[in-house]
Amino acid sequence: MPTTLIKNAAWLVAWSQGRHVYLRDADVAFEDDRIVHVGPAFPGSADVVIDASRQMVMPGLVNVHSHPTHEPAYRGIREEHGVANMYMTGLYERSAAFDTSALALRQASLEVALCELLKSGVTSVCDISPIFEGWEEIFGRAGMRGFLAPGYASARWRLRNDHELGFEWSEDGGRGRMDAALSFIDGLKPGGLLSGVVSPMQIENCTDDLLRDSYEAARERGIPFTLHVSQGVLEVHEMIRRHGRTPIQHAADIGIMGPGSVFGHAIFLDRHSWINWWTREDLGLLADSGCSVAHCPTPFARYGQILESFGAYVRAGINMAIGTDTTPHNMLEEIRKAGTFARIAARDVHDVSTGMLFHAATVGGAKAMMRDDLGRLATGCKADIVAVDLDHLEMQPARDPLRSLIFHAADRAVSDVWIEGRQVVGSGQVLGLDPASAGAALAAAQSDMMATAPSRDYRGRSADELVPLSLPMG
Repeated sequence: MPTTLIKNAAWLVAWSQGRHVYLRDADVAFEDDRIVHVGPAFPGSADVVIDASRQMVMPGLVNVHSHPTHEPAYRGIREEHGVANMYMTGLYERSAAFDTSALALRQASLEVALCELLKSGVTSVCDISPIFEGWEEIFGRAGMRGFLAPGYASARWRLRNDHELGFEWSEDGGRGRMDAALSFIDGLKPGGLLSGVVSPMQIENCTDDLLRDSYEAARERGIPFTLHVSQGVLEVHEMIRRHGRTPIQHAADIGIMGPGSVFGHAIFLDRHSWINWWTREDLGLLADSGCSVAHCPTPFARYGQILESFGAYVRAGINMAIGTDTTPHNMLEEIRKAGTFARIAARDVHDVSTGMLFHAATVGGAKAMMRDDLGRLATGCKADIVAVDLDHLEMQPARDPLRSLIFHAADRAVSDVWIEGRQVVGSGQVLGLDPASAGAALAAAQSDMMATAPSRDYRGRSADELVPLSLPMG
């Protein structure tokens, strides 16, 4: 097998004794898809030698919660859209009014998002999406490691007004869509870059039987189980109305919490200031179960909502991971926002650290996806590697290169990315996709999506009435 040597990295983020550490003037070597050396002075011979003397070399980022097949279509729509009577969230109104099911939209959206993900150092992403033609093929062209999570549910939201959540339940309780999702997962090639995640969509949109059976299906297959939980105030109110329990408590009651469970968001716990429920159980239930939380700060911050202490989750023993739930799919910006918002919410500069956040975006994500060979540079791990240009103006001075990357340069300084030893980004350019044509196709698909909004919105509003432009037309 050919050996590639990334030689003499000025800074190298290595995995040592259970944590990330900096090394100076160190090497990384890989054969085929596996790392064979991390540290000073690789003793062997190499077929390809890459000079990294002006680079920081780090593990690829692991993104555990993403919807790349529709979120880019919301550019210019989602950023400031919210409904005050729904506790500021625009999720339910937007999902009802805008149809993102067109094949052209999904394909273009995915290609645009994967370009953003790769350029921000992501080498693994959990894609929670409907099954559609071209899903696997686009991932293949990108060379991206995909944890594909075909979403399904027993119901969908149905709005009648701007202050309460309605539901349209399927006759079979979502069983047909669950069967299709499991069939898709079982059809993925074993050992390849694509693997499956069992993904009933939202806790309030699924019957308890569907949730329990989904969780068991994931356990039988030894793959992750992911679910949106405690992502909205209306959701919490609905679950308390049905069961007298918060969403986290109900998840515990029905037995769907465990080391393979990845809960999307888990922001609105019983202790959250927007909830102020009488119990104080949720944080402990999350920690004791061994499940992971997928933290995605951007969409909630746009509504004025926030996870009130990232550090408290970590100190409780919860495995925290990070995702890009919305557009842009820029993981480095998401890490930065997670830290900034955590300090604001906790009113404490020491609530989080860069090391804590980087751990969540790498090893925390790998643990959530049940993979101990991702998110770290160590012998035997997958060769998922990111090189950062230290000569980039926004990286200088690089006294602490991770801080320079996360707080300043972000994706602009990512120069090269390898996934399982295959280079997928070179000199800052995605090698396997065509971002320009994908962007044009996405613009056309968004126009088509907006045209159908009046027929879907409960008040018959146009897209421009739902989401006015940021400035009036002159």
